[in-house]
Amino acid sequence: MTTFIRAGIIAASLAMLPLAYAAAPAAGKVDIAIPDVPYTKFVLKNGLTLLVHEDHKAPIVAVNTWYHVGSKNEKVGKTGFAHLFEHLMFSGSENFNKTYITAMERIGATNLNGTTNQDRTNYFENVPTSMLDYALFAESDRMGHLLGVLDQKKLDLQRGVVQNEKRQGENQPYGVAYQLLTENTYPAGHPYSWTVIGSMKDLDAASMTDVQEWFKTNYGPNNTTIVLAGDITPEAARQKVEKYFGDIPAGPPLAKHEAWIAKRTGTHRTIVQDRVPQARLYRVWNVPGAHTATEPLLDLAAHILGGGKTSRFYKRLVYKDQLATAAIAEDDSSEIAGQFSLTLTARPGVDLHKLEVAADEELRSLMKTGPTAAELELAKTASLARYTRIVERIGGFGGKSDLLASCQTYTGNPDCYKDYLKAIKAATPAQIKQAMNEWLSDGDFLLEVQPFPTTLATTAKLDRSKEPAMGKPESLNLPPMQKATLSNGLQVVLAERHTAPVVNFNMMIDSGYASDSAELPGVASLSMRMLGEGTPTRSSLKIGEEFEALAANFSSTSNLDGAAVRMDVLKATMPKALDVYADIILHPAFAQNEIDRLKKDQLAAIQREKVNPNAMALRVIPGLLYGKGHAYSLPMTGTGTEAAVAKIKRDDLVAYHHTWFKPNNATLLVVGDTTMAELTPLLEKAFAGWKAGDVPKKNVVEVQQPAKTVVYLMDRPGALQSVIYGVQLAPPRNSPDAVQLGVVNNIFGGSFSSRINMNLREDKHWSYGVRSQLPPAVGQRLFVSSSPVQTDKTREALHELVSEYGYIAGAKPITAAELLDAQTNETLGLPGSFESASQLSNAYSTILQYKLPENYYNNFTGTVMAMTPEQANALAAKSFMPGKLVWVVVGDMSKVEPGIRELKLGEVHKIDADGNEIR
Repeated sequence: MTTFIRAGIIAASLAMLPLAYAAAPAAGKVDIAIPDVPYTKFVLKNGLTLLVHEDHKAPIVAVNTWYHVGSKNEKVGKTGFAHLFEHLMFSGSENFNKTYITAMERIGATNLNGTTNQDRTNYFENVPTSMLDYALFAESDRMGHLLGVLDQKKLDLQRGVVQNEKRQGENQPYGVAYQLLTENTYPAGHPYSWTVIGSMKDLDAASMTDVQEWFKTNYGPNNTTIVLAGDITPEAARQKVEKYFGDIPAGPPLAKHEAWIAKRTGTHRTIVQDRVPQARLYRVWNVPGAHTATEPLLDLAAHILGGGKTSRFYKRLVYKDQLATAAIAEDDSSEIAGQFSLTLTARPGVDLHKLEVAADEELRSLMKTGPTAAELELAKTASLARYTRIVERIGGFGGKSDLLASCQTYTGNPDCYKDYLKAIKAATPAQIKQAMNEWLSDGDFLLEVQPFPTTLATTAKLDRSKEPAMGKPESLNLPPMQKATLSNGLQVVLAERHTAPVVNFNMMIDSGYASDSAELPGVASLSMRMLGEGTPTRSSLKIGEEFEALAANFSSTSNLDGAAVRMDVLKATMPKALDVYADIILHPAFAQNEIDRLKKDQLAAIQREKVNPNAMALRVIPGLLYGKGHAYSLPMTGTGTEAAVAKIKRDDLVAYHHTWFKPNNATLLVVGDTTMAELTPLLEKAFAGWKAGDVPKKNVVEVQQPAKTVVYLMDRPGALQSVIYGVQLAPPRNSPDAVQLGVVNNIFGGSFSSRINMNLREDKHWSYGVRSQLPPAVGQRLFVSSSPVQTDKTREALHELVSEYGYIAGAKPITAAELLDAQTNETLGLPGSFESASQLSNAYSTILQYKLPENYYNNFTGTVMAMTPEQANALAAKSFMPGKLVWVVVGDMSKVEPGIRELKLGEVHKIDADGNEIR
């Protein structure tokens, strides 16, 4: 890695001029009400704040616990503590001395995680209502009773896990950027001048005394907000929280950090090399933080400048001049300061300086004139619609509990988001112009990433000697799938959900990557990306403007067996949005200029995949298992090959649409706040003239598993980690024992508490996380394990994985306890999988695409709970093939190849990023 720093002023004298922005024709102003998330607030005598929000649509409760401590509370030389301690909080407490995630998965917790940023550490999970006492017991025990069982072994284990997390992040393309940006944009000693994950040196130096002091200082109830949102009443919530948390003493008083914006002067630049295919420029200004008058103004400015297809950056840099494959502006607001940033990824072959100048012209133009009224209205609509969609979800990232906890933690007012949205609504072009000129006229830092050349307590004490009893799986109450057939033969499936004014549309086409020919892989992916790029009456930019004005989100994507054209829209704008949606589906223009642009993007995506360790493996694995000519043998990413994409012509895309887009080859799934009586007339009008026709069959014939183990090695020089994939074939998604195989996979590698994750992460801390999965398919599926491990443990990790495959196949049979844990994990969390319209749509689309029984989810719990250990072991013995695995290892072969060969697993082949053997 080479870097140098120089000061300079961005040249603005080149001939390229910024686009002129006239007021775009609007689809009509959308008046979106500011959402309301009602709550009841309690403060316990020990200072703990409890917020309760009722939402009884599903028998689940979100438990969201926020501690007002983050990396800014650390000191120089002791960085990474907040994040390290987040990991330690999952390692067990005095009366709950078990791996926290394992225990919570066992009771059916979903959306289960912990995160740390500069300002707070939070822990959250959605649990079945019957399991709430268990979850609160566990949360309170780690708050009040952690240190008694926190020993050096646990510290060393989690230190190793965190260091592997750091390696994993830095091993990704552009992974060098985060630390350089953090260290160069804030002055030394500023609380934001070090990364959240910290330095390896500081992590190595962390002592038991340090972590104990961190806990005693920062993890008291008086520094904590808990939100319970979901199927519970305020009084019941108060009683439970009093019971479990009320006897925990308050911690010491804590000092509050004051705002420290650290506004910079002058322009400074760093240039760094990384093993990436495309040059990228980051440009950053220090600006005011969250909950300031400036925040909503710069948020709107970022959206207008680089927030999507209607943004100035997209129109100029990505679309018109085609200098960039991505151009993004963001306003990242933290508690004591914020940063406004531009991220510009140059199209291959484009000089980064040329892209920088064009982006600067657009920035200066917006600062000079301010946004147009139409641009500002679109940005306001997008912001308000985003918050409206929050009311669908109670927990996890960005749900209602998150919203309330954030506002309470940072401002003491759970309704603070309403003030923010009022400011969004009231913002004027002049205010945005003023804010941009005040904060973005000076003080920028630029980072160029260039491609590396190729080579208090008064409550009675709680008896914690017994955990609360576990409840039983909740019964599902999913809305039925109503069906209708339009006059053109299109099947419509509707699931009514009236808890939020949102409707989700998914036009499902039976095509997918499997419809690509062996000669032209990538056609399906490119065709679907082209779908939203224009019709005979609407340009690509016009479509983006109309959808944004109507507060609608649109996407068109492919997976292995199908294509999906999705629209998520507010009920109020559904009729108008349907007209645009249908026009896109029925009349794609496939304009040559758009094809040329997106072909370049797809080629650039392939180049990025070829340097990403996981994508490198996923591109070649299908061909190694299915063989040439099979519909599933093409790169799993769906992007195709560089040679094929370069040859794709407009006629190929037109033929794809003409061949597969037929009403008799499609199903329209609708979920949300509408009825069949309201919907059917709108659909008849929108899809009139769409005609049925013959559709070809895809080649998904059954193939044989390789006869013996084969190892494939892919070189990635300088890699900090090796990624090990173990792959075999498995039956289709709708096979008779697919549900049971999912349970067995849960035990092997499908959950945090699985055998391989507990081995490589928790026992040996060689990895940040190890998983196995069965990606769905109409035909034979792949059964894949993925293990990113530190480079110096590649041989040992591969040896352990080989052993684990043998163990699950019979050498170490599945125990009754393992099976019960997997059964409860698979079933207890099921109700939380259907909370939002999009989640319900995903579930029902699975039923429709893979031809599962309509009562699949209603019968799921019974099927899972009926399994016996004997059945599980018989299925594992039949399904796992330890002597016939295909292993793919991506890493620095100069360091790991000799050790892999020493294992003598079978034939070893070195292959390149296209799967070609290197001799």
